[in-house]
Amino acid sequence: MPNRIRGEIEAEIGGRRRTLVLTLGALAELEAALSEGDLVALADRFSKGRMSARDLTCIIGAGLRGAGESVTDEEVARMASPEGAAGYVRIAAELIAATFGSAQE
Repeated sequence: MPNRIRGEIEAEIGGRRRTLVLTLGALAELEAALSEGDLVALADRFSKGRMSARDLTCIIGAGLRGAGESVTDEEVARMASPEGAAGYVRIAAELIAATFGSAQE
C-alpha cells in the first residue's frame, strides 16, 4: 500500500502493480538526466505540463528505482501500460503531484 505522505504512488506498468516514489536520490538523478540545475528548475519544468517520451521514461524509471526496483530506463521504455501513452502521462503526473504537491493540495 503506497504512503502518499512519503510521496509514494502505485501504478500498473510492465504487467504488474508497482510502487513508485521520487526520493531525494531519484530527484538528483532526474536533475542530471534532464539537465536541470536544481529542484526549482525541475519543478518548473514539470509545472509547464509538457513532457517528452524521454522525460516520462526518466521520471517513471527514477520513481521505480526510488521505491527500490533495480530497473534501467531502457527496461522502463519497454514496459507496457494498460492505458497506453495516456497511462505513462498519468503515472508521471501522479508521481510529480505526490512529490511536489498540486494546485489542489
